[in-house]
Amino acid sequence: MDNQEHVKTLIIGSGPAGYTAAVYAARADMKPLMIAGLQPGGQLTITTEVENYPGYPEGIQGPEMMEHFRKQAQRFGTDIRWSYVSSVDFSKPPFKVVMEEKTTFLADSVIVATGASAKWLGLPSEQRLNGFGVSACAVCDGYFFRKQDVVIVGGGDTAAEEATYLAKLCNKVYMIIRRDELRASKAMQHRVFNTANIEVLFNTETLEITGEKAVEGVRIINNKTKEEKTLTVTGFFVAIGHQPNTEIFKGWLDMDEQGYIKAIPGSTRTNIPGVFACGDAQDKIYRQAVTAAGTGCMAAIDAERFLASQGLH
Repeated sequence: MDNQEHVKTLIIGSGPAGYTAAVYAARADMKPLMIAGLQPGGQLTITTEVENYPGYPEGIQGPEMMEHFRKQAQRFGTDIRWSYVSSVDFSKPPFKVVMEEKTTFLADSVIVATGASAKWLGLPSEQRLNGFGVSACAVCDGYFFRKQDVVIVGGGDTAAEEATYLAKLCNKVYMIIRRDELRASKAMQHRVFNTANIEVLFNTETLEITGEKAVEGVRIINNKTKEEKTLTVTGFFVAIGHQPNTEIFKGWLDMDEQGYIKAIPGSTRTNIPGVFACGDAQDKIYRQAVTAAGTGCMAAIDAERFLASQGLH
């Protein structure tokens, strides 16, 4: 028989959403237990400088910021387990959540804050220079590349939107598209083609990002002509989509076709009363640390009201 523990509030995930939910839940005496997941601290732990989070006038390193979040959650009594969830059973309360196939938690309420992961091209140089000129968030990091030349990879709406955003800050934006057309909506295409400092390179793929300690250039190939060349740039943005980390909740929670959990509008409630979703696991529009933290607060308040309605709090 595996170990069983009963908890009032179980938080799955430890990014800004999970930690904010933990701070609110702990202060409301909901005795939260957090399972930190495979990437404790979430996407911010692979970010270097964070300048757009309120309250840090000088900016802060992503990993250091997540340490602050963790300390604050623990200060109020959050029990953090450095592990991951292998399966869940949301058929009836208390909800069963199995950690690393060893310990089963029986939870009166569950807050899902598992986040999302950026999709990458899979190049070794992309991994090596991640945070040193390579980024998956133009809104987060574009500011660091003011008046410089950059590359953005992707041809959908997000890539088109981020390309026009970067064009306002950067000297030149090369948009690398694998196909011979943009997938983006017509309105977004018009914005791209009408922006003088965006150069769209169709039928093009990235071979390698060059530079020892930071991005210095990008080696590309034209799929049709097989011509190779190197673009001299200091920034490399990947905008080929995000994947929500929601696989283990399939079959239990309602999701859209991309796997983002559907929350009832104006709340963090899911289709299962007592299970709440916050952060990037349910947000494909904003995907910012500050919006994730905001929904983490909402989830804790929603969970507290649920527990009270069930006579459990």
